[in-house]
Amino acid sequence: MRLLLITAIALFPQFSYANGSGGGSSGGGSSGSGGDDEPPKVTQTSEDCKAGEVWDEKTEACLESSGSLLTDDQRYMAVRELAYAGRPADAKLILDTMTEGKTARVMTYEGFLLRKMGFVEEGIAAYEEALAIDPANILARNYYGQLLVEMDEIELAQAQLDEIRAYGGAGTWSERSLANAIATGVTYNF
Repeated sequence: MRLLLITAIALFPQFSYANGSGGGSSGGGSSGSGGDDEPPKVTQTSEDCKAGEVWDEKTEACLESSGSLLTDDQRYMAVRELAYAGRPADAKLILDTMTEGKTARVMTYEGFLLRKMGFVEEGIAAYEEALAIDPANILARNYYGQLLVEMDEIELAQAQLDEIRAYGGAGTWSERSLANAIATGVTYNF
């Protein structure tokens, strides 16, 4: 059933837009803006802080991610950093403390982290929700495509790559890394 749904979305992408207006994502940028298109900066979050903590440059300390001194942008960057460091469970702890709701950027990383923790079906649902919110979210399309490569669904991954290009993502990390994953079978972790 899930494969049929994935196939339908790849062949008829307008169905994945049905639940959203295509509006922007809070601070996440649909085309990989806000630093999403490059590896995140390594900070003390991934080097010194405990699970559920984020490094805060102002206080020069690791703070609980649920604390009021942190912004969702700080939490989001910590999620990306920990995901890139291969710590999806720690990143998920922080993602769950974000207060902006189910925005495209939150759902994109929800899908990525669930996928990396072995919850593939739930990850697919989160990617689909991110794309329903923002069909031009090339980072979500990249991660979805990476998953499809891992599932040996190359035609469906190619459909996501085509959508990345159609939404202006040519030349971005999202396009290059998915094209490489399709060509080589090697996927990426951020």
